[in-house]
Amino acid sequence: MSSPSSSDGSSSSQNATDFLKNARFTPHAASSAPLPDSVTASDLLLGAYDPAKLHPMAGLGDQLDYLVLDDDKTNDLPGSGTAIPSRGWSDDLCYGTGTMYLGGLALGGAWGLREGARRPLAVSNSRLRINSILNSITRRGTFLGNSAGVLALGYNGINSTIDAVRGKHDTLGSMAAGALTGALFKSTAGVKPALAAATVVSGLAGAWSYVKRRV
Repeated sequence: MSSPSSSDGSSSSQNATDFLKNARFTPHAASSAPLPDSVTASDLLLGAYDPAKLHPMAGLGDQLDYLVLDDDKTNDLPGSGTAIPSRGWSDDLCYGTGTMYLGGLALGGAWGLREGARRPLAVSNSRLRINSILNSITRRGTFLGNSAGVLALGYNGINSTIDAVRGKHDTLGSMAAGALTGALFKSTAGVKPALAAATVVSGLAGAWSYVKRRV
């Protein structure tokens, strides 16, 4: 920054306001160090930019112990190596219950669609027909979905308990779990319905276990 001198050769007598008005500011010399190149979205997508420049720990990858996941670790129980590998009782409980619930919803929805389409109406009306179909789908779908979900929940819990006690997984344990699940599901309806449900669920569990081992 430079300023013109006064007529008497002395700068001490200048007023501060006049000094600021007459002052001339000059920019400092530009730094000789080059500025870093800016990172664009294409550099990140194409992998042309080193992620370690963003953070010192970005390039460590799987060298950090707490980032190593055990999702691919399957159940080491004898007999559990079937066509559908299991990662433990919680995996069977979640996936089994969800799959059976969605399957029950789909099957019940198809049942309700057929029932609602064939139900006789007092007045031939498209709106009434659509309403009848929707009511049937809602009633049958939720009924089968909830029933299948409860059965799967009980079966997987009992089956995992039996496998843990026996120390192995086989068709016999699956059939026993199916029998207990069916009997418990129909226990409030009486002895005969409970025995019938136990026989049916046990047979389905044995067939499913056999198919998993043979596929």
